[in-house]
Amino acid sequence: MCPVGQRFGYGVSLKGMGSFDEFVREQLPRLSRYALMLAGDADVAADLVQDVLAKAYRHWGRVERADRVDHYVLRMLTNQYLSWRKSWSVRSLVLVSDVPERSDGADVATDHAIRDEMWERLGRLPKRQRAVLVLRYYEQLADSEIASVLGCSPTTVRGYAHRAITTLRAEFSNEHMANAEERG
Repeated sequence: MCPVGQRFGYGVSLKGMGSFDEFVREQLPRLSRYALMLAGDADVAADLVQDVLAKAYRHWGRVERADRVDHYVLRMLTNQYLSWRKSWSVRSLVLVSDVPERSDGADVATDHAIRDEMWERLGRLPKRQRAVLVLRYYEQLADSEIASVLGCSPTTVRGYAHRAITTLRAEFSNEHMANAEERG
C-alpha cells in the first residue's frame, strides 16, 4: 500500500493510481496552505483537506480527467469550505505558519498587530467573499479561474471582490476615524 493510502486509512493499494499519489505529494502543501487561508484554523484546515482528498481518491478516475486537476481539487476544497457544517462561533483567526521576521528595523509588534487585525477582518467576511480574496491575492488566480473554482461567472467574482474590499476599507476607515476622535 502506498503512503497516501496508509495516511488516509484506506486498506487498498493505489495500484494503477500512481498519479493520485504524485498529485498529493506535489499539491498537499499548497492545498493545506489554501485551506488554512480559507478557514483560519489549522485543525479545521487539516479536516477540510483530509475530507477533500478522501473524496478525490474515491473519484480519482473522474478527477484526473479534468483539464486542470489542481483547479478541480481547489474547487472541491472551496466547496467543502463553503458548505462546512462545523460551528463557526469563534471567528477569530490565528496565523499559524512561521513568518520570517523583518530585519530592517521595522516595528515588529506593530506589524504583528496590523496582520492580526487584518486576519480578524478577513474572518468576518462572508465565506464566498473571503474565498474570492484568498483565490485572487493568495493563489494569484485570474477572475475567470476563480469563477471556475467557485462555479460562478467572472462578473460575480468581481462583485464579491468589490464588496469584500469595500467592507474592509469601510471598517478600516471607521476605526481610524474613531481613533482620531478619541485623540482629538
